Amino acid sequence: MKAQLSFLVGTYLWTSVLSAQILSAQSGPPKGSAGQASLEGLSRSYRTAPVPNERLQNSDRVDALTRGGKLYLSLQDAIALALENNLDIELERYGPRIADSDLMRARAGSLLRGVPLTVLEGPNGVGGPVETPPGSSPPLTPSSSAILNAGSNPLQDDLSIIGATPLSTGPPVPLRDPVLTGTISPGYSNTPQASQFLTGSNSLIGHTLTGNFGFVQGLSTGGTLSAGYANLRQSLNNGRLDFNPYVASSLGLTFTQPILQGFGFGLNGRFIRIARNDERMSDLVFRQQVISTVWNVINLYWDLVSLNEDVRVKGEALGLAQKLLEDNKARVEVGTLAPLEVTRAQAEVAQARQNLTNAESLVLEQELVLKDVLTRTGTADAKVSAARIVPTDRIEVPERDELPPLEELVRVALQDRPDLETGQVQIENTRIALKGSRNALLPSLNFFATAQGSALAGQVNTLPLPGASPGTSSARSVDPAFLGGYGTTLSQIFRGKFPDYSVGLELDVPLRNRTARADLAHDRLILRQSEVRLRQLQNRIREQVEAASIALKQARVSYQAARQTRILEERALEDERQQFEVGVATSYDVILSQRDLAQARSNEVVTESDYVKARTALDRATGTTLRNNHVILDEAYHGQVSRPPSALPPD
Repeated sequence: MKAQLSFLVGTYLWTSVLSAQILSAQSGPPKGSAGQASLEGLSRSYRTAPVPNERLQNSDRVDALTRGGKLYLSLQDAIALALENNLDIELERYGPRIADSDLMRARAGSLLRGVPLTVLEGPNGVGGPVETPPGSSPPLTPSSSAILNAGSNPLQDDLSIIGATPLSTGPPVPLRDPVLTGTISPGYSNTPQASQFLTGSNSLIGHTLTGNFGFVQGLSTGGTLSAGYANLRQSLNNGRLDFNPYVASSLGLTFTQPILQGFGFGLNGRFIRIARNDERMSDLVFRQQVISTVWNVINLYWDLVSLNEDVRVKGEALGLAQKLLEDNKARVEVGTLAPLEVTRAQAEVAQARQNLTNAESLVLEQELVLKDVLTRTGTADAKVSAARIVPTDRIEVPERDELPPLEELVRVALQDRPDLETGQVQIENTRIALKGSRNALLPSLNFFATAQGSALAGQVNTLPLPGASPGTSSARSVDPAFLGGYGTTLSQIFRGKFPDYSVGLELDVPLRNRTARADLAHDRLILRQSEVRLRQLQNRIREQVEAASIALKQARVSYQAARQTRILEERALEDERQQFEVGVATSYDVILSQRDLAQARSNEVVTESDYVKARTALDRATGTTLRNNHVILDEAYHGQVSRPPSALPPD
């Protein structure tokens, strides 16, 4: 019994190693010795796939740009920090890896789990300075909604055009990962017998050892190839058996191939093609996320520049109000001005100081938002929390815009927008899935073929025949070809001593086929809906490009008007001061002129910000944000920007 058990265990291990060699050959050439390759192939399938660790520390660029409690940022530095540290981008870095795992699953013959198609929009910030209409006073306090919503991030852009309703899976795909099965089972039985005639005893005692092994491999055509090796060694206290103990073995091959439903390389490879398209979509979603984040960073940066500029303007307005107050006090002391004018000047100083405080608070809030977008830790890092952001770039409005014709802008957008390409890939995936839905309409007709070799071997039974007279010889006449053990059975099997063959067809015809018909109709309707959504997206892209182009032109006109207004208000204030000096104008007239100039300067800052953000919006609408801002997508994916940090200004 021990010898037989050792043989079966050895056979199982040998089959396992052989299967591992087959899997290794499918994966690639082995490295090292044959033994190492076998162990590597045997263990690789049961090890956890490597998953990158999350990166939650800021990049070194943050420290390189910080000095003396100040974080000096050019626009390119801000973009580089976002590419290295922004957590929205970090989230999307996992998307392509998820798609890779789905491709592995498809190659194994399993259904896909899908990839995320959601893009996160960054926070709005507090916005730039608020334009004040001529003749009105600026608000005494900043908008509470602007401050409270500055860091909010409520927007998620779903790039899916298929919708939430799933497509049908179609005919099942055979599992392409080979499966090895094995059973080794020793046993003992003691069965009561009503008569001694058949066995020679009222108690049939048996010792058995079963060893069965199987191997199943799915094929790309939709078929299945399986092999089975079955063994039974049995020893009974039955005198009527010619062989006792004996071994019964069989080795069989079975091939099954669908002919109608489930047939074909293209049909059974559809999930692999969909998974490859999902990899493309994951790359496109990542690119869209980078575009969204870079666009958001650019807007936040220019808003901070505008807010700082507005602080400067509000500071100048406070300086003018304080100078007027000092002049009025001097005139009151010499008796050339009524004391009421001092009170008016003091009120103007208080309002100017309040406006400056409000502008400074907006700058602080905008810095908080930028720190959250540009770093992984946000203000949880004490050094980042304490640092003040100093933007080193200034808004420059060119003399004129060199824009291509509108139709060229639309053509570029339809060619470069990743969200549009994502929709096109989804349409392609739906058409691939439809092949499965159409094939499921066909009846199931399967061809099968089996070939099996059987064998029997054992030792001559030495037990007396039941009912034989005492002293009768128990010698038996047996075919010597059956004498032996496992070696004899293997010889019989491979020589084809006892073959069995069969071929046939199996037909399954659903008489009404309503499920398959409904699935196909459903999937075709989903395709039509997706095509309509794709056309909606194309129309929306065209509208966005046209609207961005109009907004850019309007922003330029507004800037030119605000600039001219500021120049005229400076002249008006100078004239008002001269008239005040000679006693023609009052102190209140000067105060009004100072207010008008302060508003004109603030409005000029606002229109500068509006212009640069309109230009940024046009870049996003045309899909050229990354190209125009020198962003390399591979660097964004790895979170390492090769561009060195900008040189810090001198102390």
